[in-house]
Amino acid sequence: MKVAITGSTGLIGTALCQRLSERGDQVVRVVRGRLGSNEPTIDWNPAAGALDAGALEGFDAVVNLAGENIGARRWSDHQRDSIYRSRVDGTRLLAETLASLRSKPRVFLNASAIGYYGDRGDEVLAESSPPGDLFTSQVSAAAESAARAATDAAIRTVLMRTGIVLSARGGALARMLTLFRLGLGGRMGTGAQWMSWIAIDDEVAAIESILDGDLAGPVNLVAPNPVTNAQFTRALGKVLGRPALIPVPAFAPRLLLGRQLADELLFASARVEPFALETSGFSFGYASIEDGLHHVLRR
Repeated sequence: MKVAITGSTGLIGTALCQRLSERGDQVVRVVRGRLGSNEPTIDWNPAAGALDAGALEGFDAVVNLAGENIGARRWSDHQRDSIYRSRVDGTRLLAETLASLRSKPRVFLNASAIGYYGDRGDEVLAESSPPGDLFTSQVSAAAESAARAATDAAIRTVLMRTGIVLSARGGALARMLTLFRLGLGGRMGTGAQWMSWIAIDDEVAAIESILDGDLAGPVNLVAPNPVTNAQFTRALGKVLGRPALIPVPAFAPRLLLGRQLADELLFASARVEPFALETSGFSFGYASIEDGLHHVLRR
């Protein structure tokens, strides 16, 4: 399979490129600027609307993982606009370009997130659940709408709503590890908010399964057993062999990160289930939070 991938240097993209290359697929990275290696790449500049359509002719699949890191810095008006445009404009450019090709890919996978569902308390959320009303919900919904050009062109289009990806190499878990290893970790706020997570190996295996299968439309990329924040922190403390008894009051991250970012990324509750993946027959390697943490932390 010949696969083009944007966002290939991120946490998920790096692991996906390695997995697909190891199984014999031809992987071509879609990048801004050069990678400093001799491997083939395709240049694009979503902000400028620049993408060489001819270079995408003849691919079997295209995976779009690109986008501004939502939690990288405080959400000023400029940062919110940058996040929105990086996901929506980039997706629209890619989808419209793919739709215009003579030799279209068979499948287009577009990264979305469970932020689509917003803050929903204890409600069990499926792919058919409506979007929430948070900023992250608006970004995810707009990016999914921007992918419609590919669907309209009869390209099998998958909207991958990914949860919290567990990896020691990056993402939310990596940022928590120092405090928890020092025995200073604990629940966020009340700890009642639901966290829908997936181990990095299952994330990549799920994408591989979607590429090879026939799923289309929204697909939740989360493990089948979401946990509350309190359950997550207890499990992480147990796996690390450290106490996790120091609660973090809500005002602290709100002061540090800004209220909106903290509330949406740390305190919003999304109890998401992977109904589409399970119906397709996908088997998770790490279905419990303890198994997932043991695996990614090699403990």
